[in-house]
Amino acid sequence: MPRPLGELEDAVMTRVWKWNRPVTVREVLEDLQRERSIAYTTVMTVLDNLHQKGWVRREAEGRAYRYEAVSTRAAYAAALMNDAWSQSDNPAAALVAFFGMMSDEQRQALRDAVRIVQGPEETREAAQARPRQEEAREAPHGENPGSAEGADGR
Repeated sequence: MPRPLGELEDAVMTRVWKWNRPVTVREVLEDLQRERSIAYTTVMTVLDNLHQKGWVRREAEGRAYRYEAVSTRAAYAAALMNDAWSQSDNPAAALVAFFGMMSDEQRQALRDAVRIVQGPEETREAAQARPRQEEAREAPHGENPGSAEGADGR
């Protein structure tokens, strides 16, 4: 699991992810300078550190490099969430607490993501299982729908 990015690393990676193409130190520098005063050598050092940590790959272009993200911001966020969740002594409680923090839009995004991960086959199986589960809840005590036994237990 990757460690969380530092503030400046995150600012640099945000641009690399957003632009989604190989970038130069100069491009990142000029964009960062809109928000803060920063030196070329600082940005160059951050990109070199990100390369050494495996966040970006680089390709020489003349005397400079072009840097490109190795993975997506979504993959980074997922890895952070997975790491935090796996460190919990009660993962189910951690998920319940996390879901409780989510906005309605985030919960809808989660439902959409679950549908995507399940795929059409699992979705169909779940839909077919739902009526059987509802029948089981509605069945009188002692009756087991779907079993070969009749209402008298034989």
